[in-house]
Amino acid sequence: MVFAPDTEMALRTVVNLINSAANGSEGLASVADLDVFLEEEGFTGSRTRDAAELASVHALRGQLAELWTADQAAAVEIINRLLREANALPQLVRHDGWDWHLHATTHDAPLADRMSTEAAMALADVVRGKEMDRLRRCEAEDCNAAVLDLSRNRSKRYCDTGNCANRVHVAAYRARQAAGGGVLPRTTSSAG
Repeated sequence: MVFAPDTEMALRTVVNLINSAANGSEGLASVADLDVFLEEEGFTGSRTRDAAELASVHALRGQLAELWTADQAAAVEIINRLLREANALPQLVRHDGWDWHLHATTHDAPLADRMSTEAAMALADVVRGKEMDRLRRCEAEDCNAAVLDLSRNRSKRYCDTGNCANRVHVAAYRARQAAGGGVLPRTTSSAG
């Protein structure tokens, strides 16, 4: 494990939020889409369930996408701004089957403030741990999705939004086959 479980969960939520707008798609087009996203990510707390709340989450998504590929100094600036704007005040809490972990906003704070603070706290751990290189973009030519590399050997290259890794590997395989004659020898078995 690279980070504490709640940090990894928050980082995965950041990736999923950023990728909700990856490659020209809009996965959070409506309040209902946001409801589904928050349910899947296990987000609790007060909600207004209106267009303004959705717009604030879209704005946060843009800031997090900017941070994802920023250098350390720019990332720290964005993280500190997110914490400052949400009036973050870290405290230990336990709820919904989670043991003690940090929250830095109240349960009734606006959704975007809770989401930005959760993201900023997790990303602060990334910066403090000198792990910024774990925040990447998908290496598939036709994809710009965010990638969180939590692998031990730092080898994750493709996103989880679709089948980028499979497509790239199949294309490379086909290119190798075409360069080497194009047809694989057929094996036969003898039943006997």
